[in-house]
Amino acid sequence: MTRAVEIEISGEVQGVSFRGYAAREAVRLELVGWVRNQPDGSVLAHVEGDDDAVEEMVAWCREGPPSAEVRHLEVSDVEETHDSTFEVQY
Repeated sequence: MTRAVEIEISGEVQGVSFRGYAAREAVRLELVGWVRNQPDGSVLAHVEGDDDAVEEMVAWCREGPPSAEVRHLEVSDVEETHDSTFEVQY
């Protein structure tokens, strides 16, 4: 079964390579979608793929890369976009 979610991550998550690490993790989990910085200092990710892989990605986002400090995470189910890759948006 497939699932699509948006994950909003806040805390010390910009300037710590969060997007790059997240993209590598998504590719490893064979997920598609995107990740981008938000003007308010948070990071927003759209992730879709196998249910278990999406859950693994959400769990990874709760910690983030070594230099990040995740203080809050919000997950929302969304419509699938059927992207074919995972990309970092600038």
